[in-house]
Amino acid sequence: MLNEETAVNELPENYEELKREANRSGDWRARLAAVEALGETKHAKIIDILTRLMNSDPVYTVQEAAYRKLAAFGEEVKAPSKNKPELVKGVSKILIRIKKSLPKDHSYEDFKEKLQKMRVDIYDAYEGEKGADFDTWLMKMWSAEKK
Repeated sequence: MLNEETAVNELPENYEELKREANRSGDWRARLAAVEALGETKHAKIIDILTRLMNSDPVYTVQEAAYRKLAAFGEEVKAPSKNKPELVKGVSKILIRIKKSLPKDHSYEDFKEKLQKMRVDIYDAYEGEKGADFDTWLMKMWSAEKK
């Protein structure tokens, strides 16, 4: 529920740009930066964007940042759960299809590059979620089907 204070604040001058950045499915860093910038102004439209990101962004870091901004606004929100079995539904099957589209003797780097080109959303979500462990995870997924 929004209070009167929310309606008083004006949207930032760069609101449309920040809104676009918050919707960039292939760039979790841009979404995180947009959350940080949007979180400086309490407004109903901004609260809507932050709530959507908190509830449905595939990257926990973005969800958590949106949660912190909403909580700072005084919104009644529940912290997002970090325990998600699969960020993108059917990711294993998607990775297998990408792998099968490559020549039999392809390298891990070939696979990684094709994933980034074909499914930047998946690449971005898992890179953001796994952080330094991303390559280890992706190599494990790649080599699991190599047998």
